[in-house]
Amino acid sequence: MKPLAPFDSNIKLLQKVLDLRSANQNVIAANIANAETPGYARAKFEFEEELQQAINKSSSPLVTTHQRHIPVGPTSLDSVTGTIHQIEDKTGIGDQNGVSVDEEMIALSENELLYETAAQILKKKLTMLNYAISEGK
Repeated sequence: MKPLAPFDSNIKLLQKVLDLRSANQNVIAANIANAETPGYARAKFEFEEELQQAINKSSSPLVTTHQRHIPVGPTSLDSVTGTIHQIEDKTGIGDQNGVSVDEEMIALSENELLYETAAQILKKKLTMLNYAISEGK
């Protein structure tokens, strides 16, 4: 067993979460920037379920028995990319712009909080690793 294996898997997971949260930030920012654009369809970035499947795969791996079988989910953290969905305005009112600035600001705050949390956890992990490497000095 590699001595740094537990750190590697956690650090990889946190790195992936930070990357996905950053992509989510860009989607939310685009929604806010286009809040007054007529006909703009709100975009939503979804990755949580795909990430959860990749995490769970390590605890209960499902494998395909034939090369032509359809894969059951992401095979690793590296394959988690998320999906952007366009949400059309169904109210039929006004300029057909489905962006609510209030809802986007809430989503932005939530995403920022989760990003900062992951960044702080990663910082703590690296601090602990540095402490261990320097033999507690």
